[in-house]
Amino acid sequence: MLYCETYPILKIADVKREKDFLTLKLAQGIQRIIPVSDRSIRVIYTKDDSINEENINNKPGIIDLEPYSDWTFEESDKEVVIKLPKLKVVIKKNGASYTYYDEEGNLLLKERKARSKELDTVPVYAISEKDIQKEYIDTADGRKEVVRKADKIKIRDAYRTRLSFEFDDNEAIYGLGQHEEGYHSLRGKRIFLNQGNRKIAIPMFISTKGYGILVNTYSPSIFNDAEDGTYFYTEADSEMDFFFLNGSDEKMDGVIRQYRKITGKAAMLPKWAYGYIQSQERYETSDEILSISKEYRDRNIGLDCIVLDWCSWKDGQWGQKSFDPERFPDPDAMTSELHKDNVHFMISIWPNVNEGTDNYNEFKDAGELLPGINIYNALSKKARDIYWKQAYEGLFSHGIDAWWCDNSEPIAPEWNYAVKPESSKIYDEYCNQLPMHIPAEMTNSFGLYHAMGIYEGQRGQYAKKDQDIEEKRVVNLTRSGYIGQQRFGTILWSGDISASWDTFKRQIAAGLHFSVSGLPYWTTDIGAFFVKNGLSWFWNGEYDLGPKDPAYCELFTRWYQWGAFLPIFRGHGTDFRRELWQFILDKDPSQDADGLKAASFYDALVRANHMRYELMPYIYSLAGAVWHDDDVIIRPLSFEFTEDKKTWDIMDQYMFGKNMMVCPVTKPMYFDHDEDGNCISINTNDIDASRSFMRRVYLPEGCNWYNYNTGDKYEGGQYIKVEALLDTIPVFVKEGTIIPVTAFERSTQEQTGDITLHIFGGADAFFSLYEDEGDGYGYEKGDYTITKIEYIDSQNKVLADGALSGRFKVEIIK
Repeated sequence: MLYCETYPILKIADVKREKDFLTLKLAQGIQRIIPVSDRSIRVIYTKDDSINEENINNKPGIIDLEPYSDWTFEESDKEVVIKLPKLKVVIKKNGASYTYYDEEGNLLLKERKARSKELDTVPVYAISEKDIQKEYIDTADGRKEVVRKADKIKIRDAYRTRLSFEFDDNEAIYGLGQHEEGYHSLRGKRIFLNQGNRKIAIPMFISTKGYGILVNTYSPSIFNDAEDGTYFYTEADSEMDFFFLNGSDEKMDGVIRQYRKITGKAAMLPKWAYGYIQSQERYETSDEILSISKEYRDRNIGLDCIVLDWCSWKDGQWGQKSFDPERFPDPDAMTSELHKDNVHFMISIWPNVNEGTDNYNEFKDAGELLPGINIYNALSKKARDIYWKQAYEGLFSHGIDAWWCDNSEPIAPEWNYAVKPESSKIYDEYCNQLPMHIPAEMTNSFGLYHAMGIYEGQRGQYAKKDQDIEEKRVVNLTRSGYIGQQRFGTILWSGDISASWDTFKRQIAAGLHFSVSGLPYWTTDIGAFFVKNGLSWFWNGEYDLGPKDPAYCELFTRWYQWGAFLPIFRGHGTDFRRELWQFILDKDPSQDADGLKAASFYDALVRANHMRYELMPYIYSLAGAVWHDDDVIIRPLSFEFTEDKKTWDIMDQYMFGKNMMVCPVTKPMYFDHDEDGNCISINTNDIDASRSFMRRVYLPEGCNWYNYNTGDKYEGGQYIKVEALLDTIPVFVKEGTIIPVTAFERSTQEQTGDITLHIFGGADAFFSLYEDEGDGYGYEKGDYTITKIEYIDSQNKVLADGALSGRFKVEIIK
């Protein structure tokens, strides 16, 4: 008969307050509870004899926090109770499981009763560069070195950790970064948290009960809420380390504010970054870039930035941070010409660089390449300084305004396959391959360090005494993000997605989960990166004719309309050109679809573009609130309407700010493909044809709603059908809302006119209008204004900081 060794139940043997934290000593190690605010705590657990202070104080996503001391604890024979002003934590001595309550005694979250915190010692390896076998391969992200075989050397031990919970049946979970699967609530899901081209892993989730868990790990991890348990698991950590965040009376918004308190405020982007950004794979010469910019101006379409995708360098010099003198003979003149027309210039830079280039040789000579591959070691301060020096000397000194840090994962093994592997296989390969190059406990953090280097490098350039250059806010469009990255002026985007209606709808949910993971700025390739159906699994678009296919034109138009209501408004892709005039057809069949006289695709696109610019006072104020108040721009309906459970699984409608609800059209209404791939009209020909152009919308309960496009008023708590012709995206606003707008201009810099306040009556309304100089870092020193605007419904009266200024016009809708 086999012998059963009894499982050693965690038992708390000693409890002691030490300065501003509480130490629990167990036979199996030490747990430390550190209150970090009046409603949040940090928990650290190790099986070692002591906690490594250097480890826990040098984690890159977390900022230095002031000690928080306004808390007490009580100890009895059975439990330890920690009391903060807005959080109570009860810890069972037998089992060491935690239960969390709000200030009113309401249960927030229970850890599993037994084995709630588990640590398993595992060896950590690095590769030996002796006898290494590697090869170059061509990928969608350029030419890369891949290690095929190498010996491993053990360098230390780490822990696999597992933190187990008991969720309430009556709660929904969101966050954990960006998931292309288009999840609604994450309940019942298994989420692999590894970085990828279309995947952004962020180890924080948030509950409709108004709490969040931020796991302070930088290794691959797994969130699981399935048949085999509910837990958060990490692959390699020096200790278990997590934060419990209570939103308290601010609910889920409060969780985000606690996250930003711990990981840092989101930097303010320049105003131009909220205008339209035109990109293309790829513009090849300075003349082409200037001609595209000019045509946008000539056509009176809003444009604030144009982008140079890969290959600014000479042929064969992938990743070299310089201009090819043949295609870009005078980059200073090019950027100067763009700036004269209020167009900014963004350039693509990469972490991988070809062997033999000047940039590669500089990294190699300094010993600052990752082991075995041609990618610089962003985790090293010395390497980051070299990277910035190269970027400054070769690019930024020529008038560059913004960075596109592409491929910032920077290794996605699944993209080397012809057929996409299963998610578990992708995760397994990631866990096995990445530690050959990046320490196992840091593999998810490359993008964070990469962004840190760009931000600190650019801001440090302004601080040099011998520099006399215009201070610009850092703008970094990048594909991978992690906790704390909002400090570094980053915009994340959803990677190289493919064109289909299903992808489009899933992207809405992807953006919402990302946004509530704590990082505010997110965008997508409007119309998708891949449009054609190619050989590779990822190149699987459904529109081989691109803009010559009315079915794709319709998809692009709806995607563009949605993009106008994202934090960042940006078009990009391969296979076909994406400038708006590419969607002018010789005979636009949408203009006379069954006699409904819909707008043309081009007209609809221009209308969406103009609407974005008209809303700029509203949008820039939302951005101001992100920095000033730690707000969230795009928000699941459940953020605002938590008590209305119908909202918990609606992820194809969302709030744009706290009072405006956007309802993208996510299915074709005019054109589709038949079984043979031919474009066909899908309108009905009967007398009720207009029903084909209706979008079903849920209006959350608790308030009345106005159709922003028509002014029609509806009672909340019901589904309605609303007209959504080609040039219209359904948008609703809550009663008691102020939306400031201004006249369209071709760039944000030209928008200096009066502001009209659209007042949607029925209740009192408030709005904080944020304004600053639009660029530079004066806002950090108080160089901004916030105008408090109030509408008193019973008096039909509007006040701006006590009196209505002459710069405001008022339109009241009741």
